[in-house]
Amino acid sequence: MNIDLTDTTSSQINAALVRSRRATGTPAIGMVLTLVIVTDEGNHYDALKSAREASKEHPSRILVVVRRPGRSPRDRAIARLDAEVRLGGESGTGETVLLRLHGELASHSYSVVLPLLLPDAPVVVWWPEDAPEVPSEDLLGKLAQRRITDAAATEDPTATLELRSRTYAPGDTDLAWTRITPWRSMLAAALDQRHPVIASAEVEGEGYNPSGELLALWLAARLEVPVRRTLSEGPGITAVRLNTSEGDICLDRAHGSLAELAVPGQPDRHVALHRRSTAELLTEELRRLDPDPAYEQAIRHGVRRLGEEAATADPPPRKPRRGTTRKNAARESQDTGEAAPQPSPTEPENTTTPQEAG
Repeated sequence: MNIDLTDTTSSQINAALVRSRRATGTPAIGMVLTLVIVTDEGNHYDALKSAREASKEHPSRILVVVRRPGRSPRDRAIARLDAEVRLGGESGTGETVLLRLHGELASHSYSVVLPLLLPDAPVVVWWPEDAPEVPSEDLLGKLAQRRITDAAATEDPTATLELRSRTYAPGDTDLAWTRITPWRSMLAAALDQRHPVIASAEVEGEGYNPSGELLALWLAARLEVPVRRTLSEGPGITAVRLNTSEGDICLDRAHGSLAELAVPGQPDRHVALHRRSTAELLTEELRRLDPDPAYEQAIRHGVRRLGEEAATADPPPRKPRRGTTRKNAARESQDTGEAAPQPSPTEPENTTTPQEAG
């Protein structure tokens, strides 16, 4: 059943939901959460399709927020809400409400979504494409127990991961992390058995792959060994090698679906590591609504590593201003408390510094 509402309100949408449930003979609400999808007109179809697949395992009310602020001043000045209420059929086991916020209302999606949340049920917010810089401080993000982003959908995934690491809050997660769950499971199973001491590790994958970066951070945090990132043609992550004195523990996926696990002293075996769809990733994320400590450890390890690199790096040499004489430098050193530079006995006094020459 589909109900189209033009220039409507949240209360009218709630009334339409009640009418549609009665018309289909299901007055009771059997949904376990509210999934809020914040996207645009061009990407809402694929995101909604994935959410419907996930609702087969997690019956939920899906609220799709499509912001349409308008291009002209006249379009930006209006404030109108259009909605589509979908129940049954392609909507799966839950309810779907497609919200189109026009004009000035696009900046106030919080006030539209809040009355439509299921009472006493968890809230999950998913940004399939453009997520806010700090999801936990976004008004919609503050409503949610879990906030899902996707660094792989951004223009610079590596910079996005760095931003996520600096702005992490309990409840944040990323689909780039969800994509490496099979890799983490296989590696953890290989290390559950007796194995020699691991000296270093290597993660091989295509460039600008946030999943490869997160897997490297996770290994570095858990094993406390140096981890090297090497590039390959992909797709995605192609191999992980754990270097030991008895040989490499290698999980190699050369063809994108079937991987080979090699452990020293054991026969090689094949394991399934297919690339999962967005619907499968979303379904996995909805299975747990509490903070993910493994993701937090991996993402915060990236912050510590960047901080350690900055702390151990040599400070850049202080470049004297062009035209500054020794006498002026000595006068400046009295003001700053630094030692005045002394002329080298083997070099002329006015020798050009390497910084000025370069």
